[in-house]
Amino acid sequence: MSLHSNVFPRRRALAVAVASIIVSASALADPPTDLDSVVVTGTRHAQTVDDSLAAVTVITRADIERSPATDVITLLAQQVGVDVARTGGAGQSSSVFLRGANANQTLVLIDGIRVASASNGFFDFAHLPLGQIERIEIVRGPRAAYWGSDAIGGVIQIFTRKPKGFSADAFAGSYARRGGDVAFGASNADGAYIGMTAGIDHQRGFPATDPFNPFGSPADDGYANRNASVRGAIVLGTQTLSVAALHTDGDTQFAGGPGPAPARSQARNTSGGATLAGTVVGGWAQSLSVGGADADLDTPVYASRYASRRSSVDWVNTLTVNADNAFVFGGNWQRQRGVSYNGFSVNPDGIDYARSTTNAAGFVGYDGRLGAQHVELAIRHDRNSQFGGATTGSAAWGWQIDPAWRLRASWGQGFRAPSFDELYSPGFFGFYSGNPNLHPERSQNWEAGVEFKPSSEHVFTLSAWRTRVRDLISFDGVNFSAINVARAALDGAELSYRYTHGSWSAGAALTIQDARNADTDAQLLRRPRRKLAADLRYDFGNGWQLAVDGLTASSRQDFGGPLGGYAVFNLAASWNFHHGWRAQLRLDNVFAKDYELARGYDTPDRNVLLTVSWQRPD
Repeated sequence: MSLHSNVFPRRRALAVAVASIIVSASALADPPTDLDSVVVTGTRHAQTVDDSLAAVTVITRADIERSPATDVITLLAQQVGVDVARTGGAGQSSSVFLRGANANQTLVLIDGIRVASASNGFFDFAHLPLGQIERIEIVRGPRAAYWGSDAIGGVIQIFTRKPKGFSADAFAGSYARRGGDVAFGASNADGAYIGMTAGIDHQRGFPATDPFNPFGSPADDGYANRNASVRGAIVLGTQTLSVAALHTDGDTQFAGGPGPAPARSQARNTSGGATLAGTVVGGWAQSLSVGGADADLDTPVYASRYASRRSSVDWVNTLTVNADNAFVFGGNWQRQRGVSYNGFSVNPDGIDYARSTTNAAGFVGYDGRLGAQHVELAIRHDRNSQFGGATTGSAAWGWQIDPAWRLRASWGQGFRAPSFDELYSPGFFGFYSGNPNLHPERSQNWEAGVEFKPSSEHVFTLSAWRTRVRDLISFDGVNFSAINVARAALDGAELSYRYTHGSWSAGAALTIQDARNADTDAQLLRRPRRKLAADLRYDFGNGWQLAVDGLTASSRQDFGGPLGGYAVFNLAASWNFHHGWRAQLRLDNVFAKDYELARGYDTPDRNVLLTVSWQRPD
């Protein structure tokens, strides 16, 4: 039985709709210019990084191309306040933690669309290729008053590629890795634009598990990824209609049990939407967006398949009263559907559950300044068909003491709605089953920080936070069913420094955190108490560039015992050797450090990746 064809018969409807809109544009234009210093994720309207009262990290396309990172997990691990876990090498299950919060307590967006699976509540970064990313905005701290559920630890928003002209690259490296990307973007003077990017990535992998363990295997854990995205825009008077869509298909081999043959799983993810945005009158601008995301995971060795679909409508308005006062307000409606198929299910059709929920929300925010004082206020109410209502608020204050010094402080609430697995899963022979009476997890956060910029070359930032989470969903009680029972205490501080001068750029960021179960005082799993990340970039001026990243993390707890601390270094050297031609050599894990990000799963040894790229000269 084809689960997806029976349950979600219009699987490609979103992609077809997006494609039809793009094709209908008869003119092509430059994509809107994205200034590196402008962010939109924190308050849902444009701000510069310097004006933001939230802790924000921005990663641009130029940063990605210069970085030694060969995948998005390695790239994110280098960022302040971010921790990662991965069960092996490429394509293996990957989790991202913001400021000690659980991986499902971080909202992940792609071009403004929620992409976490409605079935398990997680987004697996393993299948998101770097070649499809234009920009990443990481907002640390609760954003529920603007975005709703999941934004307890923060928000990670990925913007897909906006290619300009034609470019192509090919790469090859260790573990028989090989692949490439092609990208094309064109525009005209009328403001219309179209862009497309496609890529493949194949690698043999390595045995990530101990073959003498009960579920270990000596086989290589191979991986193949195929991906494509489209983006378009057309100007209609004072409005701009834009569309974007991304599809990734990841085929993963993993140790599913004893024996020489690896098990396989296939993850298919599609997201996309259309937005009509522009000025209504005077200082009133609005955007209306429709979109959705499909997340499917098929694991034949376990006779299981999960399929989820999200559909949403967003209406966001920005009302600029004057240079010092602005309001942002709007509404959101979303529907999520999830299906779990299990070949060992007691149900005759093999379907554990097939459910859907809806959520409607409204929010309003204020951004105001009075001299050197800066205030942001927001409130949001969500109405969910499963658990009822949730109201969240936030308040932030900043004081620009002088051109060099700024203080900031904030308070915010957050919540996370239960996933379909937590609500409806029958579990295993009655154990670890879901509970339809679950309530949302809820949080409160307090944060204070100071920024010091003695000159344009030096930037120091210090932030400290305190988060309390209640009604955490845990498997406890009779038959270990899901109940709201646990509490978490997340405390920490971040200290970062950035130096930029001429051809030099260097930085370091220290994260100190204490993420604990407030009831048992046990450390939360896979989150180190200390992490130090450093980077160095140098442009030799003759076509050569050098990039070095270093990361050290302390020991942390995991299932079955502690994981040791580690230090790893990555290196990249690039050479622009001819008009439009570039070669880059990346060396990952330079000193061949043996370490684990998840207990029982090895990480890659020292490995290299050579990339040759060509950009058609303007």
